[in-house]
Amino acid sequence: MHALVQPEYGSPDVLRLEEVETPTIGDDDVLVRVHAASVCKGDVHLLTGKPYLVRLGFGLRRPNRRIAGQNVAGTVEAVGRNVTTTKPGDEVYGQVTSGFAEYVRARESELAPKSTRLTFEQAAAMPDSGMTALQALRDAGRLQAGQRVLINGASGGVGSFAVPIAKAMGAEVTAVCSTRHVDKVRSIGADEVVDYTKEDFTKQTGRFDVMLDLVGNRSPSACKRVLKPTGTYVSCAGSPGGQWIGPVVWIMKVMLTGMFASQKMAPFLTKPRREDLIALNDLVEAGALLPVIERAYTFREAAEAVRHVAEGHAQGKTVIVVRQ
Repeated sequence: MHALVQPEYGSPDVLRLEEVETPTIGDDDVLVRVHAASVCKGDVHLLTGKPYLVRLGFGLRRPNRRIAGQNVAGTVEAVGRNVTTTKPGDEVYGQVTSGFAEYVRARESELAPKSTRLTFEQAAAMPDSGMTALQALRDAGRLQAGQRVLINGASGGVGSFAVPIAKAMGAEVTAVCSTRHVDKVRSIGADEVVDYTKEDFTKQTGRFDVMLDLVGNRSPSACKRVLKPTGTYVSCAGSPGGQWIGPVVWIMKVMLTGMFASQKMAPFLTKPRREDLIALNDLVEAGALLPVIERAYTFREAAEAVRHVAEGHAQGKTVIVVRQ
């Protein structure tokens, strides 16, 4: 099979489309024929090896995962004898390891059925970003119907899921983005859009029950001002930090601010769960959620897809069409 191979840490220039061995599966595994994949910020961190802290888990000198990528959608090719709920021919999607390839080996728990309302490209866009948005709002933010939520970074990969998910939860959504994204963010359900190039959203003091911060371009103490006294600030991993320990300093700032505030200040990390992939499908089936795809690249252009996301200005999701 062909796969996007990463022999070393570096820029997207180090990525190579090469012929490699097709994975073999064990008794508990599923072999998926990949039709589409999507690129997330995590792929960029694993590509560059920055912040350097990530190398403790993924290889100090060079990546221990030779094939990049983690979000896929495709058709089940084969299953191990202990697999009970998935069968060859099923259309699935999920968050896996070594996903930028024509075939990927996965655990059954990493996959969920693909909604028939979605293309493979749309389904591939959902796993990491969709689960992050869902868990951040539902689990960390405890968002309830009738509450007001502010989403900072509403036009990006996670933000473009957070806006419609928050609306589906019955919240009133204020979205923060730049000028060129205003119309798109409004089209996916935002009740109010703040253009941060023209207005400082932290001036909206005491308005919101929940703030979801996907950017980290304002200090936690400034963000605290937009919340009601009993509000919750949720900061997702990936917020700004140095090249060595990355978001650790930011997380400490969030926690320290929370020690002296009536509001809850909550750093957040996504936990991949099959049940949340199914929950996202339920939202799709209900007509409440549709992934926003800005660009689609061919498999031969996969390195350019990663480069586009690494530049930091993507609207919605960037996908790679592995197989037509």
